Order: sequence, then C-alpha cells, then structure tokens
Amino acid sequence: MIDPRAVIDTAAEIADGVHVGPYTVIGPQVVIGSGSWVGPHVVINGPTRIGTGNRIHPFASLGGDAQDKKYAGEPARLEIGSDNVIREYVSINRGTGHGGGVTRLGDRNWIMASCHVAHDCQVGHDVTFANGASLAGHVTVDDFATLGGYTLVHQFCAIGAYAFTAFGSVISKDVPPYLTVAGNPARARGLNREGLKRHDFPDATQKALQQAYRVLYRSGGSRDELLEKLRQQARQDAHVGQLLEFLEQHQRGIIR
Repeated sequence: MIDPRAVIDTAAEIADGVHVGPYTVIGPQVVIGSGSWVGPHVVINGPTRIGTGNRIHPFASLGGDAQDKKYAGEPARLEIGSDNVIREYVSINRGTGHGGGVTRLGDRNWIMASCHVAHDCQVGHDVTFANGASLAGHVTVDDFATLGGYTLVHQFCAIGAYAFTAFGSVISKDVPPYLTVAGNPARARGLNREGLKRHDFPDATQKALQQAYRVLYRSGGSRDELLEKLRQQARQDAHVGQLLEFLEQHQRGIIR
C-alpha cells in the first residue's frame, strides 16, 4: 500500500491500510488514520493528524508553516478529521502560537483544486470549497457552508452554517448562516434557498428564516433593536436561534 518511491520519516505514524503514492513526502509527527488514500507527489509536514478515510490528491501541501510574518517557529499543528476529499494543489497550513496554535478541519469536507486554508482557520463538517476558494488566517467556516469558486475571505471573518458564497465573492465581513452572498465586495442576496431545499428544511423553517432575513436586512433600527426582534422570533424556531447566536458571538460586522 506504500509505494517504495515515497519518502516517509520514521517518526510518522501511518495506520494499516493507508495507500501512499510515489514521490510523496511525509515528515515527522504526522499521523494518518486507516483507510486514507494519499496520492503521488503530496507533501505532509507535522505536527499534523489526519483521520480515517481521507482522499488526498497529487500536489497537495498539508501542514506547512504559517504564512505569517509573526510566526517564529513556535509549536503549532494541523488537525484534519475523517472522510475528507482534498484535491490537487490544495494547501493547508498549521496554526500559530498567537492564533490558538491549530488549524482544524472537520469531517466530510470537499476541498476542490487549488484551494488554500491559512493558519488558525477552523472549518466544520460537510463544507464545500469550489476551485480556488481561499481563506486568510483565523477564519471560521461553519457546517454545510459552500464557498463558490475563487471566493476570497479576509482574515478573522466568519461564515455561518448553510451559507453560500457565489463565484468570485470577496468577503471582508461576516456572512450570517443561511445566506447567499455575491460580488466584490460581497453583498447579501437573500437566503440560500437552494441549499435549504437540498437539506430538506421544512417549509415552516424556511418561512421563519425569510422573516428573520427581512428583520436583519429590510427593517430599520439599531443593532440592539434588530437583535431583540430576532430574539422574539427565535422563540418560535430553533434555526432563527442559531442565526441569532451567530450574530451575538461575532462582532466584526456582517455583510449588508
């Protein structure tokens, strides 16, 4: 299962049943779980822990040093969950000491060719990155979000669950859950209706989220007044409550 032309450090831990292709280089302090497939010409540096059942395609670079001038070689790591697909030329960097020390990806993510995930990013589960989508440092992406091709996300931004960013979106503020955004700079375009349908959100929940969207983007008032209106709606629908929680936790300001 391990091609003799691969170069694997003796301090790496490769589980039984892992396929490693030719000319792949795996450094020390790398752990790869069972059932994973690592294609040819992949580079994995440690400390990096990769779960089970992942597929990592040629020329991916995982666990490299943070591209941060403040990074001075302090301990930092990369953690990748299970059943992810990481396509060609993807780069994912380790964390930094000043940013929490870890870059983390959850399970079942689909990372298409030439994407970049920078230092200290936190990516949840079932997230899709179309070709060329890139995260600057310290970005958070919640479960089931979809980043369209060549989406660019500024550092410290957050993208909520089930959000959708259209092709070429340039994001410099937070994207609330369930929204579609597009443009440069990106602007809110409404709910991610197609995503909600595909994930079988009930009609009542979709209507509740549409009402919440109108409060957030179509009604006047201060931030505190808008949040109070959403608190009242959240008593009727848990997903509105998740939208409210996102807005209360993240203070960068949202895309309008």
